[in-house]
Amino acid sequence: MLRAGFATIILIACTTVAHADGAITRIITKPDQAKLDKYEETRRTAIDAARKGGSTDDLKQLDVILAKPHLAFGEDFDMTGDWKCRTTKLGKEPALVLYGWFKCRVTDDGSGWILEKTSGSQRTKGHFYTEGDNRLTYLGVGYTLGNKPRNYSAGPDVDQVGYAYRTEKNEFRIEFPSPARESLMDILELKR
Repeated sequence: MLRAGFATIILIACTTVAHADGAITRIITKPDQAKLDKYEETRRTAIDAARKGGSTDDLKQLDVILAKPHLAFGEDFDMTGDWKCRTTKLGKEPALVLYGWFKCRVTDDGSGWILEKTSGSQRTKGHFYTEGDNRLTYLGVGYTLGNKPRNYSAGPDVDQVGYAYRTEKNEFRIEFPSPARESLMDILELKR
């Protein structure tokens, strides 16, 4: 009885969050690992640039986004389903841009959560990997409407990497350091 209960706990722990076996270390590209290694520095630089050049209204919205706590991705959080999502771009020119809301969907292929942005001209598709209780790593690819997404590790022009944080009961965001185009950092917010 004890052995069966222990096996059930192990099974739940392994399926709750994607790829909890360290698979990411075999998958992540060197350029994306370098982006994550400089994540804190890039984030500070991007936020500073946004604060210096962003409009007052946009900065108020950015402050709301950044002030949200990092909650645990626990058993009570099921990422699968439909989400509304929007991108905020920080740094470079313009210094701060908040886009409107689009549609995203998260599915589970049996090995973990898969995100796909399903509307808008700029899209993303990728997998989440366990980083810790309060943070997941996202590895995906960017692509445009009308094109098929390539596989991750297709190259630095399409590969995407970021950290995901649960911020409320039905909200999370992904912070993408040093995206290939247009900004120093992108933030993709997702809400039910």
